[in-house]
Amino acid sequence: MTLCPMALMAGCKKCPIFAVCPLKSVIGDYKKPEKEKDKDRTKQEK
Repeated sequence: MTLCPMALMAGCKKCPIFAVCPLKSVIGDYKKPEKEKDKDRTKQEK
């Protein structure tokens, strides 16, 4: 659930303090990108 007002309006990546925000994945909408190894592994399993 997104609670940060900046994340609600523009998204975490457009926030001026995105690089130093410790709560971007807790109260914001930021999701960690998948690693290439994980992507390759899921493609091989299908």
